[in-house]
Amino acid sequence: MLKVPSSRKRKKPDEKLNLVPIMDSIFIFIFFLLMSATFLKIYEIGSDVPLISDAEPPKDQKDPLALSLKIETNQMTLTRGVPSRPIQTFTRQPDGQFNLEELHTVLIGLKKQYLTEDTIIFEPQGDLTYEDIVKVMDAVRKLNKTDEAIYRLNKEGVDEKLKELFSKIIFGNLTS
Repeated sequence: MLKVPSSRKRKKPDEKLNLVPIMDSIFIFIFFLLMSATFLKIYEIGSDVPLISDAEPPKDQKDPLALSLKIETNQMTLTRGVPSRPIQTFTRQPDGQFNLEELHTVLIGLKKQYLTEDTIIFEPQGDLTYEDIVKVMDAVRKLNKTDEAIYRLNKEGVDEKLKELFSKIIFGNLTS
């Protein structure tokens, strides 16, 4: 009679895989991925949506300024009124930049005439860089410290110094 080998008689206990070192290495790997990732800063420029209405404007009010700036690749045209009438055209200078100082000066003159107006409509057309649009927006929106002070009556009837020219910028037509 044959004897059964002793190794078959003994049952080996089931060995379980130790997952703790693998889990530790995965968490360390995730940590290093997060630390080495570069996070993007996204900037947003606020703009209002244009309002479209079929209603007639009230008769007792004066005509609105309806200021708009058509920005093309080589020139900008400032218009006002409905229907729009051109006020002035600004071409690119030899260095490739728009003449924003002249635009700013014309807008200061308009702001003195229309103290309550805060809206301008931008109509960008053609290939314009983001930087060009932001520079034009800054020239339209901000009053510099060196500019002549402009005052208007507030709700209490007290003169207050204006801090901005045309702060509400509406994009009239956006192209991709």
